[in-house]
Amino acid sequence: TLLTTLLSLIVYLLSVSYHACCDIIHGTKAPENSMHYMASVQNNKGQHVCGGFLITEDFVVSAANCDDSNPTHVVLGNHNLKSCNHQKIKIENKSIHENYKSVGLGDDIMLIEVSTFKLGHGVEIIQIPHAEINLKENQVCQVAGWGKTETVDEPADELMVVNVSVITSKNCEEQWPGLPANVTCAGGYETTKGFCQGDSGGPLVCHGFAVGVVSFNYNANCNYPNYPNVYTDISKYRKWIDEVLEKKEIE
Repeated sequence: TLLTTLLSLIVYLLSVSYHACCDIIHGTKAPENSMHYMASVQNNKGQHVCGGFLITEDFVVSAANCDDSNPTHVVLGNHNLKSCNHQKIKIENKSIHENYKSVGLGDDIMLIEVSTFKLGHGVEIIQIPHAEINLKENQVCQVAGWGKTETVDEPADELMVVNVSVITSKNCEEQWPGLPANVTCAGGYETTKGFCQGDSGGPLVCHGFAVGVVSFNYNANCNYPNYPNVYTDISKYRKWIDEVLEKKEIE
């Protein structure tokens, strides 16, 4: 009956644990001459807590759930976090989407305003979509980060990258009852590749554009395949991003 179905769905949702993510499972070391937009979001102890990516000279995009770790600065310009050859940049301000409440409920996006730094020197900007887009099923994209390479592993020092295939909204919703709006799914399902804990905020990159922000996986389990990896769909937040950027320009 309808009542039985609804009760079953409620029990399922209560049992599901959404976990902010993550690092790269079954990936490879990112080439040194690539992905110079990647940012390591760090706390006041210099520990990597999340990923991010540079979209202007003033702003890094990350996930709203990353603010739970109280980040104080970002590191740009080197794939190896143990290297001294990078730029450590103070966080000046953080703009979290006004509708964000908790990871797993959607709107998991944050803009980090950073202090002055030098473009070049291994630091570049990545483009984001100018308007809403719809990714095609099985379209191959990339996700990168410094998080765990196994469920029980430690975060990686070297930037890792893996190819993942886009999963349709219909298929993703079938695996994730109660999936929030404005998300994209890729990897983690019917594949051994995806992200893991330590990578929240990193980009899903398709055709040279950052189209998604790493948000969450299932029960902090990176032993794929199980459930699709979920990303915030950047194209659905372009208006909000532009408003934050314009506010900075006015100041």
